[in-house]
Amino acid sequence: MLNPLTEIYRDDWLLAVHKPAGLLVHRSPIDKHETEFALQYARAMNGGEHVYPVHRLDRPTSGVLLFARDPETARALGLAMMAGAVSKTYLAMVRGWAPEQGVIDHPLREEPEDRRLKGQEQPVREALTRYRRLATTELPVAIERYPTSRYSLVELKPETGRKHQLRRHMKHINHPIIGDANHGRGRHNRYFAERFGQGRLMLAATELRLRHPVTDEPLCLKAHPESSFLQVLAIFEGNDLPLPQ
Repeated sequence: MLNPLTEIYRDDWLLAVHKPAGLLVHRSPIDKHETEFALQYARAMNGGEHVYPVHRLDRPTSGVLLFARDPETARALGLAMMAGAVSKTYLAMVRGWAPEQGVIDHPLREEPEDRRLKGQEQPVREALTRYRRLATTELPVAIERYPTSRYSLVELKPETGRKHQLRRHMKHINHPIIGDANHGRGRHNRYFAERFGQGRLMLAATELRLRHPVTDEPLCLKAHPESSFLQVLAIFEGNDLPLPQ
């Protein structure tokens, strides 16, 4: 079976990979029928030995995914994540022309994975995201009530790690991410799905910065967006897009 993960970095303690859109990180009560997970493919890359995911990417999000190769390193990385000592960077294509930069400080109610808990009141947690606009474009296509349609490419840096934080925060400022079935705009999602023959979520984790949990050296893990993401960015023709290499 072909392994869909691409190795980014490996040493005695860490394994970093690029996860494609559409692949679950691990088994979920929401997707009980699924049989393929990034976790099992990462284990295969680790010679069949256990690996420990230290953060998560939503199924439709592609990009950098980090695993620890032993429990002690996993615990150290978990503490670093909780302390805000790990910096994450994402690229997203959103509806409309987003402001040049800003901070979204908007608390979010927890979203339980177990459907049986969805009727129960869930706690509200602080959530903060910084963003920066990288490029804009305007298409001569009437999707809503205007004769043209505008889009932005933005860089997102979450400072908290709430479930679906980036997707919910961009909806909150009226610039939903293209391809987001739950928090986006259906007409725009359908336009891009029909134009490019695939309706992926236009969100990619492109960079992870941290201090190595064992050596304490600074570590920067980068992933170039996959081809399905870059294909849609063709709408920004003429822009010199600042994409990670």
